Amino acid sequence: MGTGNCILPEANLIEIRNATIWRGTSRVFTNLDLTIAQHERVAILGPNGSGKTTLLKTINRELYPVDEPGSFVRILGTESWNVWELRRHIGLVSHDLHRRYTPATTALEVVVSGFHSSIGVQGTLASRVTAEQLAAARSTLHELGVESLRNTPLKAMSTGQQRRCLLARALVHRPDTLILDEPTAGLDFAASFDYLRQLHRLAEAGRNIVIVTHHLNEIPPDVDRIILLQNGRVAADGPKASVLRGALLSEVYDTPIRVAEIDGYYFAYPGLASKT
Repeated sequence: MGTGNCILPEANLIEIRNATIWRGTSRVFTNLDLTIAQHERVAILGPNGSGKTTLLKTINRELYPVDEPGSFVRILGTESWNVWELRRHIGLVSHDLHRRYTPATTALEVVVSGFHSSIGVQGTLASRVTAEQLAAARSTLHELGVESLRNTPLKAMSTGQQRRCLLARALVHRPDTLILDEPTAGLDFAASFDYLRQLHRLAEAGRNIVIVTHHLNEIPPDVDRIILLQNGRVAADGPKASVLRGALLSEVYDTPIRVAEIDGYYFAYPGLASKT
């Protein structure tokens, strides 16, 4: 059953075998094989339509593979999860989740909702919020430097402050793994750099980090494995230096790309178009 799952130390964080996965009426993956071990720091990269969002929703148990012999998706060694319990092991921060909160939701309400896998804690949910949950939410906001905003609505915050609140929501359970979808989207330079520093601190503290992104500069130096998707398949999978190469990215994105590396960060910029 999905409750009371016992996590074995040797279990993979994600193990996908021979999986066919549909998103709506579109078949995104066919016979997908992919494994991510616990304690890996991974970035999933690829063009629009390559399957990044579908893979993220599969990991987050919003999508399931076609039920076929020899096909499975296991999270931490288990195929069947109670979603609420899974949230205690894997924290998610995504742009889609961010957009679902109303502007009037306060920082404290955002973080506390992480205990209930909900969007806010309005209505009957409010009566289920405990003093321990409130204390844990305040503590997590304090760790991220935004405790002073606990009663501030999202509409009165900068985008960077809002994103910290979403990060606090993901961390309030003290999960071992963080999955971040386009973590710096919509942030200016200062907020983006601050957010990357927060991720570096969390990685140093031992958390598993999985980043889903369009942009190389969102990938912190702590990430050492890149999974590159293209048209619903794994086009490349390996160490950062071997995957983030201009020739390979140019082929996958079908446009000339050059890559530079500075202090562990990678940057893509336009390559030279071939002469006809």
